[in-house]
Amino acid sequence: MVHTYSGYENKVKSSIDKIVENRNIQHLFEQVVVPVQDVLEEKNGVKKSVQRKVYPGYVLLKMVLTDDTWYIVRNTRGVTSFVGPASKPVALTDEEIISMGIDMPDFELDLEIGEPVRIITGPFEGSIGTVTDINHPKKTVSITLSVFGRETQVELDYHILQRM
Repeated sequence: MVHTYSGYENKVKSSIDKIVENRNIQHLFEQVVVPVQDVLEEKNGVKKSVQRKVYPGYVLLKMVLTDDTWYIVRNTRGVTSFVGPASKPVALTDEEIISMGIDMPDFELDLEIGEPVRIITGPFEGSIGTVTDINHPKKTVSITLSVFGRETQVELDYHILQRM
C-alpha cells in the first residue's frame, strides 16, 4: 500500500501501469488498484450514483518486492511513501485484504515437489533449484539451490519462480 498526494491516486496508478508496460515487468506487478465503491448521492433533489474512493490518498499494489520495484514505486510522481515503518512496505495479510472488500484471486500453482525451477528476479535471479516444499497458505515455495558449492534451502514467493 502506498500513500499518495490527495487526488493523485488514479495518476499514480496510471503512471505505475505505464512504467510496468514500458519496462516489460508485468511478472513483478500483479495488480495496481485504487479501490472504489458506488455511492448514491443527492444533489439539488436529484439522486445519482457516483464512484467514491474507498481509501482516499492510497493505492494498493500486489507486487514482488525487489530493490528495483521499490525504487520504481517510491519515485513515481505523486507517491509520498509506502505504508509501513520507516517507509518500508509491509505486506497485508489475506484476511486484511478480504476485510477491505478487495477480491482475492484463487491461488493455483502448477509446480510439484522435486520439479526444477528458475528464479526470475531478486538476488538469486537466474539460479536454478529444485522444489522441496509448497506452502499454499503463505503462497511460497521452498527450493534447494547450490550457493557457493553448498546445497541451501530458500523460501521464495511463487511469483518469482518459472517452471523449467
